Amino acid sequence: MSRINKVSTMFLLCAFVILACSIVASADFYKDVDITWGDQRGKILNGGQLLTLSLDKNSGSGFQSKSEYLFGRIDMQIKLVAGNSAGTVTTFYLSSQGPNHDEIDFEFLGNLTGDPYVVHTNVFSQGKGNREQQFHLWFDPTKAFHTYSIVWNSQRIIFLVDNIPLRVFNNMESSGIPFPKNQPMRVYSSLWNADDWATRGGLVKTDWTQAPFTAYYRNYKANACVWSPSSTSSSCSGSRTDAFQDSAWQQQALDAAGRNRVRWVHKNFLVYNYCTDLKRFPQGLPLECKKSRF
Repeated sequence: MSRINKVSTMFLLCAFVILACSIVASADFYKDVDITWGDQRGKILNGGQLLTLSLDKNSGSGFQSKSEYLFGRIDMQIKLVAGNSAGTVTTFYLSSQGPNHDEIDFEFLGNLTGDPYVVHTNVFSQGKGNREQQFHLWFDPTKAFHTYSIVWNSQRIIFLVDNIPLRVFNNMESSGIPFPKNQPMRVYSSLWNADDWATRGGLVKTDWTQAPFTAYYRNYKANACVWSPSSTSSSCSGSRTDAFQDSAWQQQALDAAGRNRVRWVHKNFLVYNYCTDLKRFPQGLPLECKKSRF
């Protein structure tokens, strides 16, 4: 092997090792998150590879990412509360702080045994939400881990389940519609009791004889621009860009196949869409509802 080929091979090997290490690090909950509440009901297990959140009559639990991000792709594998989960809510979302906060939500609303979970999504910008879409899933999310993803770039937000798009919220600032793009956000997750509204509008209450309720997390990956408060910039700014970072999410959009998939989801699994709720908006639907959805 020539000296040039040896150098090239060594460079590629080093690049692979660096990338592999970054991927492994992204799956270590000890390094990536803090359990912030729940008095020992949140646990990191298996050397940082598994995290569990539990809920009983006294308290739920939750965690947040150590880092803040300004744009990125966030993936988490979750196995939801099994059995009679009515009244419980498991969350996975991005949020900034303050009254004018930005937020991108996945919330999983529990149900009676045998009835489907409701996946509740919402987008807040500058403190304003009211952009709910809700879905059933095409599988039982309590039987195995599934990957829930948020893609957030300057052009759009995409919600995905097992890489199948559920929803797209486009940047329509040119039409006067606020879009979350200036506030860095952390990743949050929690398991809590919301039986005043979560299941059938609060008609079905939490059955505490089934407690503790437990949700499971693994393979957290934040392929994202890490925000630095000291420099008020992100790791994707200027010369700080990580050469090994997968940047496909920065321009990610739906291709023809992706548009077909999201239409399939909306046709078969959409159970609530604020953009069709004329009773809720008697003065007229929000402006973004009149634009192309995908």
